[in-house]
Amino acid sequence: MADRGVVYIVWGEKIQPILQRSIASVNRLHPELPIHVETIAPDSTLLDKARMHRLTPFEETVFLDSDTVVLGRLDYGFDMAARHGLALSICECPWGRRYGGLEGDIVEYNTGVLFFTEKAHPVFDAWEACAREIDSSILFYQGTRLVRMPFNDQAGFAKAVDDTGFNPFVLPFNWNFRPLWHRSFFGPVKIWHDYSDPPAHVTQWSLNQSDPGAIIQYADLGPRPDGQ
Repeated sequence: MADRGVVYIVWGEKIQPILQRSIASVNRLHPELPIHVETIAPDSTLLDKARMHRLTPFEETVFLDSDTVVLGRLDYGFDMAARHGLALSICECPWGRRYGGLEGDIVEYNTGVLFFTEKAHPVFDAWEACAREIDSSILFYQGTRLVRMPFNDQAGFAKAVDDTGFNPFVLPFNWNFRPLWHRSFFGPVKIWHDYSDPPAHVTQWSLNQSDPGAIIQYADLGPRPDGQ
């Protein structure tokens, strides 16, 4: 078993171009890392991500959603997973109670970038056990219209972390950068998480800010492209 590696879980053919973009970005920054692409049944859903711990061939894994672009070295994320078992970022919406099956101030994490080792398997076992049982639907506004997303994988993950009492290492959102909501930031973006390509100036900024001698600076992406 390889020590460290990258895992993707994919289903259907439409994701292939965006997956290849992500793989290419890993190869540019981490040519030494093996990559495992697990192709599951075409009728799979986000809820099937809950079994990623049983699909990885690595001792230390970073799971990446296919719509990610790696812009910086990931060594620190792996190191923190080796130390704590699980390293991740809090979701751009941190309130787990937006899901029908959660309440109180339970924290929602973004499962699109997860560094983990076997130490975190109790969390993943709990996630897999509850993923299809919990009400993971979300009510949200699309403009002025109230709509419902029928399910999402992150509700079960939030519940699993809370139920097991596991204490993950929390990485700053630069490690799971969601440009529609993260419009300003300090320092380099490590992982761009969006179907859109990272703008050239963000890629160059992150490269410059990754230099050990760089003075960490503030960047602002400006208004959202959708005007909201």
